Amino acid sequence: MKCLKYPLDKLEIEERQKKSRFDFQDERTRTVERIVDDVRENGDQAVFKYTEKYDGVKLKGLKVSREEIDRAYEMIDKDFLASLRKSIDNVAAYHRKQLRNSWFTFEKGMTGQLFIPLERVGAYVPGGTAPLPSSVVMTVVPARAAGVKEIVVVSPPDKNGSINPYTLVAASEAGADEIYKAGGAQAIAALAFGTETIRPVDKIVGPGNIYVTLAKKIVYGIVDIDMLAGPSEILVLADETANPEFIAADLLSQAEHDTLAVSTLITTDEVLAEKTITALNKQLDALPRKEFAREAIENNGTVILVDNLETGIELANDFAPEHFELIVKEPFRYLSLIKNAGAIFIGDYSSEPLGDYMAGPNHVLPTGGTARFASPLNTDDFIKKSSIIYYQRDELAEIKDDVIRFAELEGLDAHARAIKVRFE
Repeated sequence: MKCLKYPLDKLEIEERQKKSRFDFQDERTRTVERIVDDVRENGDQAVFKYTEKYDGVKLKGLKVSREEIDRAYEMIDKDFLASLRKSIDNVAAYHRKQLRNSWFTFEKGMTGQLFIPLERVGAYVPGGTAPLPSSVVMTVVPARAAGVKEIVVVSPPDKNGSINPYTLVAASEAGADEIYKAGGAQAIAALAFGTETIRPVDKIVGPGNIYVTLAKKIVYGIVDIDMLAGPSEILVLADETANPEFIAADLLSQAEHDTLAVSTLITTDEVLAEKTITALNKQLDALPRKEFAREAIENNGTVILVDNLETGIELANDFAPEHFELIVKEPFRYLSLIKNAGAIFIGDYSSEPLGDYMAGPNHVLPTGGTARFASPLNTDDFIKKSSIIYYQRDELAEIKDDVIRFAELEGLDAHARAIKVRFE
């Protein structure tokens, strides 16, 4: 894990701020474009072809049956089912608080805004080496809370042609209406354009690898998307009061995701930095996914020493991290200074995995510095807004000349005429 000092190593720190940015001019873009075009033209058959090529299984159908879901319930751990339901309850309660009501005002005519749930949404759930039921919860539950009528889950099948039972049960419990065996760029294309089996959606949400992300970028405009998510990242700002064992564990919680994950500690205390690195190396050896975590830490792990916490917060705002942990003596004194972060975890006992699974806020977060302008997935992502305008004749008469002046200045005579004709 590289140890740097600010401002002495300012240039290298700035380079490390860019570690989690995706390069969307990647040569893989052309591969994804071909897949997307093929699915658009050939529907199910293209999805079958790429599923066999990339997932190693020849499917007979895409839709998950009720029988498969029922079998999944028999296969999962019952204690986990209780935890899953608790997670769903917490996430639903949190996201219901985000809902907004339509409104109207009668100050100048009548104007207002309608909040209308999207009709049909697709949630992408990665497969990979481990099930990710939490990704189901974080994408399906907010959509349900927002009032989306139809929620579709897609996830890559395993070598036996099945979706992981924990993913299936999570989708059922969270309220998904349809589940399909499809992953990668082909699944994104199927959701965007539709196939013989999968009807197109209005929006696609959920995390995925570079191929999924590139596919989402390509279909944006045909459908809406939540964000272009990059590798996982965590930044911890700590002072001398923090526990190095806790910090090390939290840094590794993201490093184990994949080799591109970015883990950063900013601290005012050199002793804490040394103890954290020692604890991290010790904990790393005990991890089942230690090879992923070790490569991530070696390539993308950084400790930055700063003179004071204010400087640390300035650097953190420059990083705009996905996950930001604030572990200092008086955290709420500094909270208002944090401008760019996907999720903020405060104190020793608000570890990042709490936000991944149980606290309630969404774990689908902006990455790669996009927290400068983007927000976590929330109910607004599943709602569209329509403006309402209702003027009567006398109300229009009061401002008709202003409207006409604007139109004539812009050379739009038909616009002006549309107002004039109502008073001739």
